[in-house]
Amino acid sequence: MAAVNSRVVAVNLAHVIDTPPVRPGTRPNKKPARTGIDKRPVSQPVMVRRLGLAGDTICDTRNHGGLDQAVYAYASEDTEWWQQQLAGELSFELGPGSLGENLTLRGVDVTNAVIGERWRVGGAILQVAAPRIPCSTFASYWNVDRLVRRFTQSGRVGAYLRVLTEGEVAAGDEVAVLDRPAHGLTLVQTLRALTGDRSLAPRLLAAPELPEDVHRSARKWLAAAERSAAAESR
Repeated sequence: MAAVNSRVVAVNLAHVIDTPPVRPGTRPNKKPARTGIDKRPVSQPVMVRRLGLAGDTICDTRNHGGLDQAVYAYASEDTEWWQQQLAGELSFELGPGSLGENLTLRGVDVTNAVIGERWRVGGAILQVAAPRIPCSTFASYWNVDRLVRRFTQSGRVGAYLRVLTEGEVAAGDEVAVLDRPAHGLTLVQTLRALTGDRSLAPRLLAAPELPEDVHRSARKWLAAAERSAAAESR
């Protein structure tokens, strides 16, 4: 949802760095040697294309990028919340781009955005596609204990967006919600489903705007539940 005066605080592009070592206790993933998670604000307007922002870099193309993850947006209010929560654990102060986001927004309730709702952001039209699922690179970048679990449990994970209409976006641009699907499935509900609450599978299937891989997972969960119920009834 967007409030009056919803706007873009910053547009952030990658400053490519070496992938930080995996923190102890964090499940390691096979990652490229370099990462674009360190994103920094730029002063000029940036063209938003179907596959992402002009000038941005995605190193881990196996897990990031593509039409369903073209743009990553995060609310500055949630960045401030994390700064307060982790003030004694962070080695740097959080600000625009610290979450690895392309667009830092203010006045937008990203967490409770409805899957498939469309936003006009500057000259682009973007669509809420899926929640971000945090990974080991993010935990290592912040160097905070149990960050993947804490980030997921908070529900404040930000939104991956599709680009429906390409256009330029700059800091200060308005964010306007154009429409919101009637199914009502929110970003945080989708996150809960993808991280353990299989009872939400029917809700996922009722949201056609979700990525196909999410629908495949939901169908598998329902099939497994049906097999289990059938076995118990014998």
